[in-house]
Amino acid sequence: MKFIYILFFLITSNLYSQQIDYNTQKGAIANGYDVVEYFNSKAVKGNKKITTKYDGVTFRFSSAKNLETFKKSPKKYIPQFGGYCAYAIGLNGEKVSINPKTFEIRDGKLYLFYNSWGTNTLELWKKENPKKLQQNANINWEKIKFRV
Repeated sequence: MKFIYILFFLITSNLYSQQIDYNTQKGAIANGYDVVEYFNSKAVKGNKKITTKYDGVTFRFSSAKNLETFKKSPKKYIPQFGGYCAYAIGLNGEKVSINPKTFEIRDGKLYLFYNSWGTNTLELWKKENPKKLQQNANINWEKIKFRV
């Protein structure tokens, strides 16, 4: 009987401990770019030796100072929509990779975008009603944010 309780606990704890699906290409959020630097209007590659984990995800930083800044208030620096392209999430709820140099800080939050092969989704985001896309992205993200 004890075995059944343990098995039940393991199964239900896995069901209720779903993690958000973060875009961790290149082994870290934002393709390894320093999320604190985005708030200084800069896209700066993080150092593999200056890292931390938050919510099971690796974050890289360009300086120890930025690492300490992040640790004081990590939720402030986490990219919206798990670090996937905000435009794609808003447009059709798709998880699309990003170009870490293409970003926007809007209302104190970090948004990352796809930018390749002549398509800059940040430009599309700004042109096609960012408030509406942001609202749609918030709704779509709630449906797709957990790992499957």
